[in-house]
Amino acid sequence: MTTARESSTGRRTDQDGPTVVRRSGPVLLSEVAAHAGVSLATASRVLSGSRSVGEPHRGRVLAAAQELRYTPNAQAQAVARGASNVVGLIIHDVLDPYFSSIAGGVMREVEERELVVFLASTHSDVDRELEFVQTMRSHRVRALIICGSRTTDRAHNERLVHELEGYAAAGGQAAVISQDRLGTHAVVPQNRAGARELGRELVRLGHRRFAVLAGPRGLLASRDRLTGFREGLAAEGVDTADLQVLHGDFTREGGERLAAQLVAEGSTATCVFAVNDVMALGALAAFRAAGVRVPEDVSLAGFDDIAPLRDVVPSLTSVRLPLAEMGARAAQLALDTEPQTTSQTVRVDAEVVLRDSTRRLA
Repeated sequence: MTTARESSTGRRTDQDGPTVVRRSGPVLLSEVAAHAGVSLATASRVLSGSRSVGEPHRGRVLAAAQELRYTPNAQAQAVARGASNVVGLIIHDVLDPYFSSIAGGVMREVEERELVVFLASTHSDVDRELEFVQTMRSHRVRALIICGSRTTDRAHNERLVHELEGYAAAGGQAAVISQDRLGTHAVVPQNRAGARELGRELVRLGHRRFAVLAGPRGLLASRDRLTGFREGLAAEGVDTADLQVLHGDFTREGGERLAAQLVAEGSTATCVFAVNDVMALGALAAFRAAGVRVPEDVSLAGFDDIAPLRDVVPSLTSVRLPLAEMGARAAQLALDTEPQTTSQTVRVDAEVVLRDSTRRLA
C-alpha cells in the first residue's frame, strides 16, 4: 500500500508511485477522507468535533486535515447543525463610541461561549439594515442582535418584522437594543425619562432659556429625548413654547453644524442640550471656533456618557447609560432563551451626571 503526500505546491505524490496533481481550489472533505484512508462520514464526524470516532482513525483524519491544510466549510456545517457558531450584530456606526461600547459588551458575552461575532455597520441606512438581516438569516447565525434607534418608517419596520418572524420560525432568537418595536427580545434604554430628569436638573441650576440640537425627525431615540426634555422643563415651570429646536444628523458633524447655526443666528439660550454626546462634542468644537466659551457663555449637555468624555475639557454633563451592560444583556437574551418563547423586555435606567460644562446661574 502506498501513502499519498501533498507538497507545498499543491502536488500530491505517492511514495512508491508517480506524482499526482490535485485540482486547484479549496481542499475538499472527500480528499481528507481519502488521504486518511477512512470513509467520508468518519472524516465528517471527526472534523465536526464529534467524539464518537476513536483512535487510530481520529488521529489519521486530524493529521490528514493539517497536512492538506483543510478548512471546514462553515456554511455547510451550519446547514448540517441548523445553526452556525456565529452571532450576528448589526449597528448603525462602528466609529460612534455609543455603538462601539455596546458592541464590546456583546463581544465579551459571546466570546465567553466560544462563539464568534459577525459585525455589520449600516451607517443608518434602513435598506442596508434589512439586507444585513437577510444575509445573516441565510447564513443561519446562532443569534441576531440589532442595535440602533428605530424610525418612523413604517414600511421598513414591517419588512424587518417579517424577516425576523421568518428567522424565529426557523429557531433563531433575536434581540434589539433600542425601542421595543420588532416583536423580539428588547433592551430598552429609558431615553425619555433620562432626558426629563436632565431638563429638571438644568432648570434647578437657574437656566430658563434653552436650545436643543436634535437628530433627524424620524429617529425615535431623538424624538423621545426631545419629548422628555420638554417634559422636564415644563415640570419645573418653564414655558417650552419658545424652546429653540434644530434638527440635523445624529453625528458629531451634525452637532457642529447646528451649533454653528445657533451662533450665526445670535441665539440667547443660556444652555444647549444635544440629544447625544457625539453631537455635543461637535457643538463644543463649533463654540470654540466661534469664540463662545463653555460654560461661561453657554452651558452644554449631552446624552449617553460615552467613554471619550473622560478626555474632554470642560468635562461634559451627560445622561449615563450602561452601554457595555446593555450589549451583554442583549446577547444573553438572544443566546440563553429557548426558541419560540415569549419575548422579554429589559428596561435600562438612565442617570444624570452633572459636570463642568453646565454652570449654575447667579
